[in-house]
Amino acid sequence: MRASYIGDYEEWRKGFNFSVPVTVRFSETDMFGHLNNTVNFTYFEHARIEYLKHLGLMENWLDEEEGAITVVADLQCDYLKQVFFDEQLDIHVKTARVGSTSLDIHYLATGRDGEPAFTGRGTIVQVGRKTGKPLPWSDKALDAIGAASALS
Repeated sequence: MRASYIGDYEEWRKGFNFSVPVTVRFSETDMFGHLNNTVNFTYFEHARIEYLKHLGLMENWLDEEEGAITVVADLQCDYLKQVFFDEQLDIHVKTARVGSTSLDIHYLATGRDGEPAFTGRGTIVQVGRKTGKPLPWSDKALDAIGAASALS
């Protein structure tokens, strides 16, 4: 692996315990039938949202009265092999680091053969819905994040 956020690949890969399946749709491909290089980020978003829901961090996210939301601070993708129309992928997600107001999240997309297709990493920050300023994670959120990380 050439990605700077991955030390020992096999050790890094073992840390994933959550994934969502996706099938590459025709509309997500270019004229050569390859997955368009922007769609990977949509897959990351889908997997990240499902992961945050799994952790219980999005229970009230759409509630206007909810004071905190998460936003993406940065996101990166490293492409390892071509992906084509109708391929089935699993997008794996894990928390790599917990900050007082942020999470570093890592992604691994694998084909049905288990081989990596692309990897990624990104940082999300919890902010006040009205202020846009970073907000610390609650104890409940930290417990949920810690429980998920302990499974790794």
